Amino acid sequence: MDALYVSTFSVALAEIGDKTQLLALLLAARYRRPWPIVAGILLSTILNHALAGSLGAMLTQWLSPAVLRWVVAGSFLAVALWTLKPDKLGEDESAIPAHGAFIATTIAFFLAEIGDKTQVATVLLAAKYSPLWEVVVGTTLGMLLANVPVVVLGSKFADRLPLKAARIVAALLFLGLALWVAFRGLG
Repeated sequence: MDALYVSTFSVALAEIGDKTQLLALLLAARYRRPWPIVAGILLSTILNHALAGSLGAMLTQWLSPAVLRWVVAGSFLAVALWTLKPDKLGEDESAIPAHGAFIATTIAFFLAEIGDKTQVATVLLAAKYSPLWEVVVGTTLGMLLANVPVVVLGSKFADRLPLKAARIVAALLFLGLALWVAFRGLG
């Protein structure tokens, strides 16, 4: 169950202040229908993180344990530094498809997650932990933990969220994971 807990906690923290969280807020403000937006986030995250997790699991077969250990440690360090940089979402609302809230959210979230730090974290977590399904479920839960309150409570919640402090805590978490992997190893 370590894979589930670490994945949930890591992604929930990494998602705070992320562009997909800003996208969730924008979608909530535009559509004002929280549950189709939440369902779209759920579906797109499961699909995206299952693909990312599969890549991470394959890395464990392609790389030797020593190389994988340093790749994962270095990548966690890079994600820690990346987490400190706040994401900004463009002001152009026309970039969001004008279909229903569910379809718009599913498409927009899937595309926004490509190359995002939570997707990279999912690859790394799947390389470090098994079984894969616990990583995917955990990262999906982490996305939902960070985004559902934003969708449900809208801009009132986002205005009160201490994003800078959350980014620092998330960066420290990834730095801790990098150090742990570097000095303890993957197995």
